[in-house]
Amino acid sequence: MTPYRIAIYYAPGTDDPLHERASAWLGRDAFTGSILPQKPVAGVDIAEVTADARGYGFHATLKPPFRVQGNMKAALQTAQDFAARTAPFALPPLTITDLDGFLAIRESAPCPALQAFADGCVSALDAHRAPPTEAEIARRKPEDLSPRQREYLQAWGYPYVFAEWRFHMTLTRRLTPAEKTIILPAVTQALGNTPAAARAVTDICIFAQDAPGAPFMILERLKLRG
Repeated sequence: MTPYRIAIYYAPGTDDPLHERASAWLGRDAFTGSILPQKPVAGVDIAEVTADARGYGFHATLKPPFRVQGNMKAALQTAQDFAARTAPFALPPLTITDLDGFLAIRESAPCPALQAFADGCVSALDAHRAPPTEAEIARRKPEDLSPRQREYLQAWGYPYVFAEWRFHMTLTRRLTPAEKTIILPAVTQALGNTPAAARAVTDICIFAQDAPGAPFMILERLKLRG
């Protein structure tokens, strides 16, 4: 059955301690689908703070979620072909940062290979992306976007690609300053030194959503073989 939407994400391997710890922080494992007990954080409702990120699963967006136009098998084959011609590469150490009020894991230094990787994912799969509906466009609030972001939204269905893309693995919703003083130490303790560990990007993940509002699950991991 064709999923409602798919997305191309980076996600650490299930043998990477970051996957286990971040999944526990969010309260769901996007590989197994298991709901995980979250350690309480005094003063905040941690389930509410992580609700949006939990639904998408622990990941960094490469090509944002889209409805498949045409044959799902053809879209997966295109993703496999892209993975086959793309070489693995090392990631800089990762770190927890404040990204416009959200807490997220980001790279600690520029990584041109990572940017090229994301750019390639956006363009390689775009022939399989169904055009966004007027309602989907409106949800992006184009009136609040920059001219370049509006151009990307029109051309690629999403405003934050290419020069507007930023690698990030979301850990919370947008926080108030008071919430941040509580949650930043808690998530730092929960993840420990796992973000900074040496790791390489060795695959891409196809995440799938079965129905509107349903959680995203890892459908396939495609090894980079270039």
